[in-house]
This record gives sequence, C-alpha cells and structure tokens, in this order.
Amino acid sequence: MADDAQQSLAEHRALLEQIEQLLPTVGEIAQRLIETYEAGGRLFSFGNGGSSCDAQHVAEELVARYRRERRPLAATSLSADASVLTCIANDYSFDEVFERQVRGLVRPGDMVVGFTTSGRSANVVRGLAAARELGATTVLFTGGDGRPALDHADHALVVPSQSTARVQEMHVLLLHVLLDPVDAWAAGEAS
Repeated sequence: MADDAQQSLAEHRALLEQIEQLLPTVGEIAQRLIETYEAGGRLFSFGNGGSSCDAQHVAEELVARYRRERRPLAATSLSADASVLTCIANDYSFDEVFERQVRGLVRPGDMVVGFTTSGRSANVVRGLAAARELGATTVLFTGGDGRPALDHADHALVVPSQSTARVQEMHVLLLHVLLDPVDAWAAGEAS
C-alpha cells in the first residue's frame, strides 16, 4: 500500500508541474464568466460520476460562496436533479440527459461547463454541442486528448493524463483557481 500511495503522490506532483501552462486559459475563462454575469447570463454545468460532483461543486461555490462574502451568482448543475435525469434517461436515452436540459434552459450569452475526464462521455459531448448551437460560451474540463468533447468547446482545460483520479484532482485545483477572480469581482474587489 505504501508503494501505491507513493506512486500516486509522484504522479500528482508530476502532473501539477504541467498544470501551470493552463493558467492563461483559466484566466480567460474567469474573465468570460465575469462578462457573462455582467450581461445577466448564467452558468450551467454537468458531468457524470465524479465529474458530476465537480459540476455541482462549481455551482454551489457560485451560488453560495467561495472565499468571500458576496452576492449569490446564478449557477445550476444539470447533474443534480435526479427526477429530470432519470425521466430523460428513461423516456429518451442517457446520451440526451444534458442536451435536453441545455435546450430547455440555456440562452445565448450563458456559459455552459462540461466535465468529462476522458472527453468521450456522449451525454457531455451532446450537451456542449447543443449549448454552442444555442449561442452559449462552452467550457470543457477534461483529460487525455479531450476528444470528441474538445470539438465543442470554446475554452478547454485539458489535463495531460489518462488517469481519472489524477485528472479529477487537477480539475478541482483548476476550478478553485478559476473561481477566485470571479469571487473577488462579485465581492466588489478591484481587479
């Protein structure tokens, strides 16, 4: 077990060294999210499994609070409503669970964030494609080469790893780095 733990830590450290190259993209996404809120837009997020947790994480940090006392920001995780998810999966297909919600809720100017560690989750790909078609800004948190989801993203944070665990660890870090300037803006701090 100790060897496995040491290996996990070594993989994490090595990947962390590569994440710095994504910081300019994180900054672009944060600025775009601020512009989305300034224009009256909203954020919608989604993913499966652990990525569903990340999608819910970003929404709760925006609606409630991250580090500062500030006004709530409009954000909804499309992964969180079990009755909607199971209805769409049952009546249509699981591949449509995010696309149908996007088509029903998203407006031009909103931001839609999809999480898929492999880039291959069909329902995430379809949700991002629908969001882009509707005129929303699309953001992808992914790993590996990010495809085919990457083809539907205006902005992408692609963690260069095939390990689901390592990709998810980096997604949480990148998510927090992304939220900080948005949180500061919403609290009225000068940028």
